[in-house]
Amino acid sequence: MHRRRTTTTTRTTTITRATSRATRTAAVVVVVLFAMPGLAGCGGGGLTPGTAAVLDGRRIPVDAVEARVAALRQAPGGVSADARWETEAPARRAVTELVLDAVVARAVADRGPAVAEAEVAAARAEEERRLGGAGRLARALAAQGVPAGAIDDRLGRELGIRRLAATAGADADTPAGDAAVRRILAATATALHLRVNPRYGTWDPDRAALAPAARSRPTG
Repeated sequence: MHRRRTTTTTRTTTITRATSRATRTAAVVVVVLFAMPGLAGCGGGGLTPGTAAVLDGRRIPVDAVEARVAALRQAPGGVSADARWETEAPARRAVTELVLDAVVARAVADRGPAVAEAEVAAARAEEERRLGGAGRLARALAAQGVPAGAIDDRLGRELGIRRLAATAGADADTPAGDAAVRRILAATATALHLRVNPRYGTWDPDRAALAPAARSRPTG
């Protein structure tokens, strides 16, 4: 992967910029997570039926993934309006988003302080102002796989990434800050013993995304 792409992982300026790079942002972090020993290939051995992923023994249920995809199909600018979405791509994107939310939240909690609800609310108000309203913010994020009900989670994750860089004495908008955050997230993913159901794919380094797993057998 080119360095220019990897340095976008932790930039958290505005949703106007973030939506144009959101796929790269999620994908770069995921390559760190899934490239870790024991995580490559997203082995699903031991996952209970109905489980999309497991982090530190806590399940992300398939129902949560399906509910997220259903919400996106109803959102203006979401799945149904974007020809780039393939049949299985929405589910893979949903799993990616849910995993990233969990890993960043854990990394921030381990280092503190946590991102406050008031900070998220302020960030949301600012992005709505920049984009010209709540509807435009919702459409922009829906096109990147974030339904309306998960907007605060995405904004909290962006704030958390910036906070992680600060704990390492770096700026999230710089290559040094980006590298520092990626190291933190890789260590957190290892500590969480992340496993993903192979029905949602495997990491494809050429595409920098979760790709369909060839002849994989779902576990749930």
